[in-house]
Amino acid sequence: MAQGPRAGPRKKAREEGRTIVGVDESGFSLRPARVRTDAPRGKTPTLTVPLTRDHLSAIGALTPAGRLLLRVLTRAFQGPDVVRFLRHRRRHLPGKPLVVWDGSPIHRCQAVKDFLAHGGAGRIHLAPLPGDAPDLNPAEGVWRQLKRVERRNRRCHDLPELTGAFRHAAARLRHKRPVLQACIQHAGYPV
Repeated sequence: MAQGPRAGPRKKAREEGRTIVGVDESGFSLRPARVRTDAPRGKTPTLTVPLTRDHLSAIGALTPAGRLLLRVLTRAFQGPDVVRFLRHRRRHLPGKPLVVWDGSPIHRCQAVKDFLAHGGAGRIHLAPLPGDAPDLNPAEGVWRQLKRVERRNRRCHDLPELTGAFRHAAARLRHKRPVLQACIQHAGYPV
């Protein structure tokens, strides 16, 4: 039996025959995530990276079947970008998706409200999660996997190299369906 904040989206999805889809945004900088290495004890490896604010912004959707849908920009996401992502994903997701995401201001902006008011709400339903519970969003596990496993200790010198590294990491992760489904299960949703 579902309990806590997860019960609302799960119950609504079951009653209306919707598919729960976790959606979230994250940023990827040129600096790698620091994780344990195979370096000899006492010989800490040093990685030098350029000091720059260049980054990638990614938005992703994760379905219970383990399907990962991504969009990447070289700037921060804005409301119209989120709407474009929802429109595009609406065409690729079967049935009626129940989008589970956090209460970020970009999710409550006027562009998203206009999208819902002009027919978007007929097919997509949005369910905000509590702001203090990021572990309830399955997409958070995707970011953790991309940063701490697929791109661990990998430095990039510039934005094109980072874009290529991100695309290769995402492609590898897409082929790891059990890992993606574990992200969904960890968030407490059925697979």
